[in-house]
Amino acid sequence: MIVNAFYNEQGVGDTLLVHLSDVEKTDFESKGHVTRIFDVETGETVAINIFDVSKRRAFDANGKVNLTLEDMNFINKELADNGFDFVIEADLSPKFVVGYVKSKEKHPNADKLNVCQVDLGDKTVQIVCGAPNVEAGQKVVVAKIGAVMPSGLIIKPSNLRGEDSFGMICAARELAIPDAPEEKGIMVLDDSYEIGAEFPVTF
Repeated sequence: MIVNAFYNEQGVGDTLLVHLSDVEKTDFESKGHVTRIFDVETGETVAINIFDVSKRRAFDANGKVNLTLEDMNFINKELADNGFDFVIEADLSPKFVVGYVKSKEKHPNADKLNVCQVDLGDKTVQIVCGAPNVEAGQKVVVAKIGAVMPSGLIIKPSNLRGEDSFGMICAARELAIPDAPEEKGIMVLDDSYEIGAEFPVTF
């Protein structure tokens, strides 16, 4: 499961926000200092808010929390201690990785888009990319499904003009890298980078 957590004491208060998925119609139930937000139609949990969280665990973050196994154990203990009978199993694998563009083909329904097959080390995914400089044979930075961009955008599976896309090939500007070039185009990495390795992103 893709799990994203956010903590900003000054902006939101002493509350850990745990995001699981997006739905249109939600309701909530609260037990103790935990609130579960759920899909009205399916009952599926889509988010959790843990209040007064610093009394039990410190989160050194001012926005997105880079979750660890210890963090997930804490979240699941909070659920259990407050009377909820489910656990969250999170995919904690890196969400920004080095990818290798195996192939690039013009999008059949959009002149400015390309359909790329990108090797992520453990699998190959299809990504639709509009960057003018993307080419087969490049090593690039890929934001995988579930990645949270510096803008706050969460990367989700999408369909662009009839072609499925599972991730985003990133420009330096999109990663908030200092002194990033202003012109359009993805960031191309040199050959020293290992395909599938985590790409460090700090924001």
